[in-house]
Amino acid sequence: MKVLVPVKRVIDYNVKVRVKSDGTGVDLANVKMSMNPFDEIAVEEAIRLKEAGKADEVVVVSIGVKQAQDVLRTALAMGADRAILVTAADDVHTDIEPLAVAKIIAKVAEEEQPGLIIAGKQSIDNDMNATGQMLAALLGWSQATFASKVDVEGDKAVVTREVDGGLQTIKVNMPTIVTADLRLNEPRYAKLPNIMKAKKKPLEEKTPEDYGVDVTPRLEIVKTSEPPVREAGIKVGSVDELVAKLKEVGAL
Repeated sequence: MKVLVPVKRVIDYNVKVRVKSDGTGVDLANVKMSMNPFDEIAVEEAIRLKEAGKADEVVVVSIGVKQAQDVLRTALAMGADRAILVTAADDVHTDIEPLAVAKIIAKVAEEEQPGLIIAGKQSIDNDMNATGQMLAALLGWSQATFASKVDVEGDKAVVTREVDGGLQTIKVNMPTIVTADLRLNEPRYAKLPNIMKAKKKPLEEKTPEDYGVDVTPRLEIVKTSEPPVREAGIKVGSVDELVAKLKEVGAL
């Protein structure tokens, strides 16, 4: 079985995000970029399935700028076998929308014929949480979102999902699409020898035109702004004063 894993290049989660002074977006100048954390979890899960003998090959794909080669090489160093880079933008500030990403991945899936696609549940830059679901609709495959545990049993996948009420375990027919949640696993660190080996692993470069997909944006970002600064609290001298203040602000 082949496993396909989409990965995205985003601002490193340890970096404090800065909004541009004109409010047109996030400042990416001289900012450390890395693999989306949920995608890293997805890569780790695919590699574990291969190590368990339940997958034969792990292929990673990224849609975005040419610099996304870095995150693909990271995935290859972790243990993925091949990589596909679909260069869909020249400007690092251009974010390819989920529908366009899903359409491209659907075309890649038609070529690669994976038995399983594992994706991060969302990217930490735009928090759309839509690509996996759109991809399932385009391919007509089953889906299991927000996975905290994945197992393959023959031609079915058993997935434990995180839901509001707790955990839900479902069994889906393969091929299927699984989106990884935070508690699915803890990704490994790529060791130096594997990083060197990753440089020799195949990385194929494509464009959206190769797949017949139009990536023209359908959404317009009107404004980007910092979250409001939390106001300072106040001290009260008694319970009566506390109740009066709460009534004053409408909390009671």
